Amino acid sequence: MHSNSKPEVDNIGDDHKTVQSVERTLDIIEKLAEYGSPVSLSELAESVDLKPSTVHRLLGTLMFRGFVDQDEHSRYKLSLKVYHIGNAATYSMDITKLAAPFMHELLDLCNETVNLAVLDRGEVVYIDQLESTNIVIVKMFARVGNRGPAYCTGSGKVLLAGLTREEFARYLDKTELDRFTSDTITDPTMLAKEIERVRKDGYALDLGERDEGVRCIAAPIKNQEDRVVAALSVSGPSMRMTASYINNELVPLVKSLAARISLQLGCREPGK
Repeated sequence: MHSNSKPEVDNIGDDHKTVQSVERTLDIIEKLAEYGSPVSLSELAESVDLKPSTVHRLLGTLMFRGFVDQDEHSRYKLSLKVYHIGNAATYSMDITKLAAPFMHELLDLCNETVNLAVLDRGEVVYIDQLESTNIVIVKMFARVGNRGPAYCTGSGKVLLAGLTREEFARYLDKTELDRFTSDTITDPTMLAKEIERVRKDGYALDLGERDEGVRCIAAPIKNQEDRVVAALSVSGPSMRMTASYINNELVPLVKSLAARISLQLGCREPGK
């Protein structure tokens, strides 16, 4: 018996609601993952307890968005796009464990706050952090779980530099470059030049662009496909992180540790 009489929005407990069409779509994705091989429309509809016409409509959307493919016999299967999404989620979980010893080494060497961050929907997200034992006299935005604009942080710039030029152009089109301090880059042309410099030099600086009095140096972490998947950074108050200290000690140090993490992820030439 097909369950098609439910309202579009279902109650779950007291505080949560679900959208029926989304629930059904996720049921289809999960069932295709369970099968592991192409399946016919009728068999899939039976397994998720929905009418074939309903399943066909939802599959049409999934195919249009690139999440489902059809084989030569018109059977359905998950596409590589789903694999890449799952792979990205795995990276965000596994990379914290893999990077941990290198982050501790970096902290021991410089005793400034060490951060690990990823890019998610155009924002930088901090997924791990080791705090300095030095007295911090300025408030820093970077905290585990925090999300924020990528264009005005060292980690964010490194992650933006890892995008293709087409991806970065789309990012610029839909991102408002708000000003946080007097040093924030708010001009798209200037930001594009800055990201090109980051690509060329292999590291990014944030000299008080997000938080007044805070400086940051970040370098890319790359995977086996030579794609930037995370950023390793060191941040601290500008009174300690002088220009000479950043350029002479922190830049080579952070780049070296990020390259070593990249090697662990299978990147063959992390320095390029």
